[in-house]
Amino acid sequence: MKSALKSGLLALAVAALPAVASAHPAIGEAAGFSHGFVHPISGLDHVLAMVMVGVFACQLGARATWLVPATFVLVMALGGALGIAGVNVPFVEAGIALSVVVLGAVVALNVKAPLAASLGLIGLFAIFHGHAHGAEMPEDAAGAAYAAGFMIATALLHAAGLGLGYVVGRAGGRNGVFLTRTAGGIATVAGIGILAGLL
Repeated sequence: MKSALKSGLLALAVAALPAVASAHPAIGEAAGFSHGFVHPISGLDHVLAMVMVGVFACQLGARATWLVPATFVLVMALGGALGIAGVNVPFVEAGIALSVVVLGAVVALNVKAPLAASLGLIGLFAIFHGHAHGAEMPEDAAGAAYAAGFMIATALLHAAGLGLGYVVGRAGGRNGVFLTRTAGGIATVAGIGILAGLL
């Protein structure tokens, strides 16, 4: 129990850390990685969606605890490549906001969807998030380093969600489940606010 609590708190702390500031402007690989790493953690929509992916994976349990986050990161990389290449994907911003609404609702309602359906849903939203990351890559950034940065930051946010889902939801008993589902409800409301342009 203590080790699970420590692991969950460590994941939350790491995901909450801002990017390390540098006194000198970064170029090339450094700019690529740092810009990529900061992008997912600099927007409320991305943070909420990524954390909800982790909580959802924890709620599903078994193989989903690693398959759901891994699928998101891999498909997001594909979406990022599309964005970097300038390939148009319609409704990206709406898709991102909708991902917060839907993933929050899935967590709030404790939906136990089949794994294939869950991966399909996660993959769909990952395309939108990845495309946004790729399309906003700075011109002086190295593409591979930038992609590595946003993939690692995303994985850390997923880990924070898994930690939250386990420490609060599973280890906390009935109250923990209530708190986890409440967090999903709050994410849904925030997603509606983002979708409406209020947040």
